[in-house]
Amino acid sequence: MSYRLGVDVGGTFTDLLLINEKTGETHTAKVPSTPQDSSIGVLNGIDRICQESGIDATEIHRVMHGTTVATNAVLTGKGAKVALVTTKGYKQVLQVARSFCPGGLGGWVSYVKKPLLAPLELTVEADERIDANGTISSPLDVTALKETLEALKAKGGFEALTISFINAYVNGEHERAARDIAKQVFPDMPISISSDVVPEMQEYERTETTVVNSYVRPEVARYIDNLSGALEERMGDNVHLSILRSDGGLASARAAAESPVNLLMSGPAGGVAGAIHFCQQAGFDNILTFDMGGTSTDVALIQGAKARVRRETRVGDVTVRAPSVDVRTVGAGGGSIAFVPELTKALRVGPESAGAEPGPAAYMKGGELPTVCDANVVLGYLPADVQLGGKMAINRDAAVKAVKSVADVMGLTVEEAAEGIIKIANEAMFGALRLVSVEQGFDPREFALVGFGGAGPLHANALGKLTDAWPAIIPPGPGVLCAYGDATTEVRDEASRTFVKLLAETSSEELADSLAELRQRASSTLENDGISIADQTITYQADVRYTGQAFQLSIEFTEQELANEGLNVLKRQFDQEHTQLFTFALEEGHEIVMIRAIATAVGRTIPIQKPGEKGNTAQDCVIAQSRIYYEGNWHDTPIYDRGRLQSGMKVDGPAIVGEMDSTSVVLPGYIAEVDTVGNLLIQPA
Repeated sequence: MSYRLGVDVGGTFTDLLLINEKTGETHTAKVPSTPQDSSIGVLNGIDRICQESGIDATEIHRVMHGTTVATNAVLTGKGAKVALVTTKGYKQVLQVARSFCPGGLGGWVSYVKKPLLAPLELTVEADERIDANGTISSPLDVTALKETLEALKAKGGFEALTISFINAYVNGEHERAARDIAKQVFPDMPISISSDVVPEMQEYERTETTVVNSYVRPEVARYIDNLSGALEERMGDNVHLSILRSDGGLASARAAAESPVNLLMSGPAGGVAGAIHFCQQAGFDNILTFDMGGTSTDVALIQGAKARVRRETRVGDVTVRAPSVDVRTVGAGGGSIAFVPELTKALRVGPESAGAEPGPAAYMKGGELPTVCDANVVLGYLPADVQLGGKMAINRDAAVKAVKSVADVMGLTVEEAAEGIIKIANEAMFGALRLVSVEQGFDPREFALVGFGGAGPLHANALGKLTDAWPAIIPPGPGVLCAYGDATTEVRDEASRTFVKLLAETSSEELADSLAELRQRASSTLENDGISIADQTITYQADVRYTGQAFQLSIEFTEQELANEGLNVLKRQFDQEHTQLFTFALEEGHEIVMIRAIATAVGRTIPIQKPGEKGNTAQDCVIAQSRIYYEGNWHDTPIYDRGRLQSGMKVDGPAIVGEMDSTSVVLPGYIAEVDTVGNLLIQPA
């Protein structure tokens, strides 16, 4: 029997989902994350899921992993020290940047620039020049460069080297030559060149992206090497490790270690992939997703069963040119801490989080401050007799004590304070959902809302009320949905190049020839990982703008569409999306800026198991009676076992639906129905 394992590392929990590739049977596990070394939590989870399922680890042949190693390295400033080689005269490229200070009109007054990831004292220049057309104006001075690199080696104090020359996106000959020289001087050091990492125009963005790749590369490579070794010990030599990319595709362990800049949004992309997997099969192609974990909530908009992908990824104050699912993050999670500032006496929630350690007070791991999780326990939404992952007990007295600390300050009852905490957290998530919908020209009422993550199902009904997006969908295994997304997506890679030309001055044949070259480059990466061309699908993208503008939109199309419609396929789709965002489109002035080919492995379809136990009635699924506090009153509330609910069953609110990895709340006046896929659909009664 062959199994695949999805693993997602979050701020509080590490989630695992094991799938039988033939039958679709699944097993889940949830273990505390280990922030000091996330691989420890991964291996602990593998031990637990194999023990609880009775499946031998050697039967697992594919491990798909969403990781935050690269993200954390950037956020904590604990990446590698990076040295940079630039073209002579461009040593200050990172320092000058875009001459932009974040904030209002007076932002420059308080703006304190963070240290450069490649400091000036470790930046050297190479005597070379390639013009904007790719012609060599001044050949690379090989002798001088070698002497410069030898002097840099003598200085020391760095672990990775970046080479980024002016106009290398058109012609990378000098960068490749410089890399060969650098390998002689630094034989054991990772070296990144911009023409490989991001062959796109705009020297600052290209240099910054390549430097970030170098910055996280040693840490990611160490993590992947250590994890690969540990997996081979447990599962044998035939196990294949893949890492989730920011754009929702998978990269082989080899490709991920070489280009870790593509992993910065690896974690959130898994949840979006999982939500699409279940909702598409249930007939919901347009959805708003919110993934509420212990530390934060990630939201995204899915249209036509495809996630919107942006060409830039932002982590902290670092922005790189790497594709990522358009996910917006807000500091509202189950562990977000509630407090009352001395000055305003107004209740606040987050963004500071109790995280995995010490965690919410109710978890009895040392946390004493009130959190969103504790408020849910006080209100009865998270019953104290439900155990997370079947292992972690919840202490209601500890939660009440924590929430009482803010209730007393505000002169409220514990229940009123808890309800206030929940409402503030919901409003924060609602604001993030508006960012990806209303503020981009989409009406949330035309979408379904999907809530997942450990805490998402607790808040899905309430957020449905705020957005008026129905139904509010709780997928199967919502607490481990990111792991499900990791396990059901496929290997992907892309190749791109700058192509600045007016649409009116371009022919379909010229564009097709350029795309064919990119197709070969993208496919070769997958071939190197053992995926034949016959097992790949190819799609194309073009970044289009109105000439003279800096704003551009990515238009996706196929080879067949280009053959049938010609360049009109780009103009038509661009005009539609521009009108969606800005209410107008112009007749002319369309300009192609970038083109790319995306190669994706053709995956095996994993069957979905039918939910519930045959012969059950809804009453048979009730496992306990409880109470919830809602809008100032207590309501008697049955607790249902989701594992027993069958397709077509309806549950009237108020109700609590419990499962191993999460708890769903159906509020008074609402009804939940189980669909054929196993989704829980919550709608107004």
